Amino acid sequence: MTSPLRRALPLVQLVTHLLVAALLLVTAISAIDPGPDVAVLVVTLALAVVYAVGLRLGDRPRLVHAWGALLSLVWVGLVALTPMGVWLAFPLFFLALDVLPRRIAIPVVGGLTVVAVVGFAHHRGAWEFGAVLGPVIGAGVAIAVVLGLRAADEESERRGKLEERERFSREVHDTLAQGLSSIHLLLGAAQGHVRTRPEQADSLIAQAREVAAANLVEARRLVRSQGPADLAERSLPEALTRLAERVDSPATEFRVDGEPRALPGGHDVALLRVAQEAVGNAVRHSGAARLAVTLTYLDHEVALDVVDDGNGLATENGGFGLDSMRNRITELGGSFALESTPGHGTALAARLPAGDLQ
Repeated sequence: MTSPLRRALPLVQLVTHLLVAALLLVTAISAIDPGPDVAVLVVTLALAVVYAVGLRLGDRPRLVHAWGALLSLVWVGLVALTPMGVWLAFPLFFLALDVLPRRIAIPVVGGLTVVAVVGFAHHRGAWEFGAVLGPVIGAGVAIAVVLGLRAADEESERRGKLEERERFSREVHDTLAQGLSSIHLLLGAAQGHVRTRPEQADSLIAQAREVAAANLVEARRLVRSQGPADLAERSLPEALTRLAERVDSPATEFRVDGEPRALPGGHDVALLRVAQEAVGNAVRHSGAARLAVTLTYLDHEVALDVVDDGNGLATENGGFGLDSMRNRITELGGSFALESTPGHGTALAARLPAGDLQ
């Protein structure tokens, strides 16, 4: 989605073009009445043609710079012929700041300002404070507006990149990192059974291959900015059921309370990712014997609760995963709570607004 700041720059360009057209028209009319001033009319027409040609140059810096120099020379000629030409300095300020690099644009605007001030003095036959102050203020306003918009747009783009990087890191952690950790655990367990219980080892290796295949699918979907594979053809309760069924230890139970219904965009993904992270943490770190996952559909919200009877050290083992879960929920306007007591297990509760029950 285009930011308001990015949309503002083309608007400045449009206003500049309209202002140039209006001032050229006024200059031409003033050259006709009371009697036609052929020199002013010819230079005004030449300036209009040069300006129009520049609109079709596109992003070709060398041609644009040559065009700007030619435009400035023709404008100086118009300023020498008529005081009306001085007023064109103001849209030219914006034009220079738009098409030239910052290090060049500001000196050029300074030069245009000097020409405008000298032009006023030339046609009035004297130096006036207002004739000096007007172009200077106009140049300052143009610099502040255009460079301010550019700086704000660059900052907005930078923040957008940081947010995208954080989102991608979170997705990698919640999918690929979780899967690789599961593969590591499964292969480690299989290694311990290779000689004594080869059938059990084969079963664990098969599970590891299934997890690897699932992670390959997740990686491809992540590259394509698609949602979780488990939600591609399944509802959220079905995806959570599948998640619970894949856990061998601790004993995992999944339950749905209330009538399942469609949730606002992004809610299914957030709740599934939180459940995957919470279950993964319980499997790897808690030493729990039992794990309960509950999805509850209430009148105005949907709730996910994950409770285990493990060592209760979730806050110490949380790290990036805990922050990721909390951020996913709070970004969607929900609430996230974690209670973990050493020796007495961990309880996680995530709540998201889900509209009225239909």
